[in-house]
Amino acid sequence: MQKVTSTGSSGANLRAVKRVVAGHPSADGAGVKIHRVAGFQSQDFSPFLMIDEIRSENPDDYIAGFPPHPHRGIETLTLMLSGEFEHQDHLGNRGAIRQGGAQWMRAGRGIIHSEMPSQPADASEGGMHGFQLWINMAAKDKMNKPLWRDIQPEEIRELALDEAGSRARLVAGEWQINGEPQSAPLLEAAAEASVADIRIAPGQTVNLSVPGEHTVLAYIYRGALDTDYGSINRGNLVLYESGESLQLRASEAAPEEGAGLLLLHGRPLHEPVVHYGPFVMNTRDQIEQALRDYNNGTLTD
Repeated sequence: MQKVTSTGSSGANLRAVKRVVAGHPSADGAGVKIHRVAGFQSQDFSPFLMIDEIRSENPDDYIAGFPPHPHRGIETLTLMLSGEFEHQDHLGNRGAIRQGGAQWMRAGRGIIHSEMPSQPADASEGGMHGFQLWINMAAKDKMNKPLWRDIQPEEIRELALDEAGSRARLVAGEWQINGEPQSAPLLEAAAEASVADIRIAPGQTVNLSVPGEHTVLAYIYRGALDTDYGSINRGNLVLYESGESLQLRASEAAPEEGAGLLLLHGRPLHEPVVHYGPFVMNTRDQIEQALRDYNNGTLTD
């Protein structure tokens, strides 16, 4: 994709697009079909590690779910736009991620959990559409105790961004919306990670303030964005340069859809990342220790 000159800049602090990362089809769990963008070895992503999108109207693509499996060294945030997943873990936590709701899990030193789909009879949309983000934890925090909480749809704050119907659903962290500080229901996420579901009405441009020292990423899941890189379609992740303001413009190439995206910002960790399966640590020795702990049953001790 060729970069072109920006025509919509409102000042030197406006973030330009640094690069675009295409998602790719993959599978995880017991064969769940996903669309994945991973950045384990890229400091451009930090503190974020991966975004998985589940999007299908065919139950065969997701019904087998994610049977019990371990994690160490990360946090996960799951957000469902349609459909429902049920979480269970070794701590005794159990709860459904309802349509429009979210779930946060801190693996810390170790957690074993499952996520299995369950479709409510009154779902307003068919199939399953949702996301799971992996957020890295600082080295000093990776062995903290695991935690879990769910965030019901009615807890997520929805704010208008313009009079045309553009809006933001604030899931995690701190935001500046229409010049006012706003807090999302989840404030415990690592590295000041903030997550919002942004819907931009057709033909509209949204301007947001973001912390200048934070990484800023946008994963497009509906329509397209017009940027200084050109038009970027759904299924792609946009990584932004530094700056304190962000301009999001629904693409004229998809006027009937506008744009839908997950907008993320967080404090980069600047630490080494060693990743193996469900474990993310700082050294190979720590990964090998996690494997030994899991195999001998002490991962969650």
